[in-house]
Amino acid sequence: MQRLKLELGLGWRLTPPQVLVIGFAAVILAGTFLLTLPISSATGRPTPFINALFTATSAVCVTGLVVVDTATYWSRFGQVVILVLIQIGGLGFMTLSTLAAILLGRRIMLHQRLVIQEALNQISLEGVVRLVKAVVIVTAVIEGTGALLLTWHWWKLYPPGEAIFQGIFHAVSAFCNAGFDLKGDFRSLTSYRTDILVNLVMTFLIILGGLGFSVLTEFINWPHQRSLSLHARIVVKTTLALIIVGTLFILVVESYNPATLAGRSWSEKILASYFQAVTPRTAGFNTLPIADMRPASLFFIILLMYIGASPGGTGGGIKTTTFVTLALSVAATIRGKNRVEVGGRSLPVSTVPKSLAIAFLSLALVVGVTIALLLSEGQDLLPTLFEATSAFGTVGLSMGLTTQLSALGRLLITALMFAGRVGPLTIAVAVAQRQRENHVHFPEEAITVG
Repeated sequence: MQRLKLELGLGWRLTPPQVLVIGFAAVILAGTFLLTLPISSATGRPTPFINALFTATSAVCVTGLVVVDTATYWSRFGQVVILVLIQIGGLGFMTLSTLAAILLGRRIMLHQRLVIQEALNQISLEGVVRLVKAVVIVTAVIEGTGALLLTWHWWKLYPPGEAIFQGIFHAVSAFCNAGFDLKGDFRSLTSYRTDILVNLVMTFLIILGGLGFSVLTEFINWPHQRSLSLHARIVVKTTLALIIVGTLFILVVESYNPATLAGRSWSEKILASYFQAVTPRTAGFNTLPIADMRPASLFFIILLMYIGASPGGTGGGIKTTTFVTLALSVAATIRGKNRVEVGGRSLPVSTVPKSLAIAFLSLALVVGVTIALLLSEGQDLLPTLFEATSAFGTVGLSMGLTTQLSALGRLLITALMFAGRVGPLTIAVAVAQRQRENHVHFPEEAITVG
């Protein structure tokens, strides 16, 4: 974590984590203001502040939880505002501000590079500006391709203008792992359960967005380098493993559930299971009715939502690399090793405590908000835990609790979505008072653990 602080014109001194927290909060407040305007709602009436704040936070934090139906409640202006907020939240406001500076011919200063490094989860400052350029180009190409395919597929179902907007909106929402849709009545993509093109295009966009921009750029440059980095190899293998295991688990558990997959053809079962295994990795779309799934499937989805996507991408959760680091650390402890080794390499000693801090803070947030929601909403444990984990993982899946939340419940979920997108460790560092390293060490004394 960089200790260099950023000087502002007002005399304030901000660290990169503080800049990120304030920046995301500013974008959310701007989006909230726009969504409260009468022009943003289909009825032409002002939207209550709490609903506008919830929706703006869900969009910027690329979550997808909604208290009003996106397709029917918001006007086209409101939907465009949500689309822009999703794009800003997916790429990060620093990426877009850096792009603007580059287009204007301005020099990217050191303090800006530090914030970009923090925002994109990069280990060093080297090449962060080049990465920003690559992020914008890769995003435009992937979202553009997805939008073209979806527009072509829906061309005969909608008027040309609506087909184009539907294609763009869903492509951006999928790549940014946002989970917002325009299909109406909170149905998400359940009517497209058997549509192979929609399923494949949406899942590919979700997976690519969740891999992380540094991994995507490595794949692009793969022919010009010897091999992928350890980080990229771990991300790809873990992503594939989670998708395969998730697909098989949901297929086995839900195949004979009359409310979901029972009576369906095996091709439909496999396609629906695959889609539902991909989306808990922070995307939030669904082709199966979530509330009707069996408790075992729902709890498994909670675990997938907690793990989330990969660092430097558009998804949330504790991240795949954090999960793998902790698993490898446990394995190393069992084997009596002092270092975590993987792929012929040893991980830096600082990686394990950082991963542990992220996992612990994340779990504390989810548990704390779950308890608060149980007290304020009076709902059962499973849907409440599901809602809280979905908000933290910036997923957007729900068992139907979102629209029933009280004002306090909506504020709690709003705060949890913000923490999940910015990162609990980033917020903790931004709030905490950083202390100078103490070179005086106290004598050691062992305690009993386990």
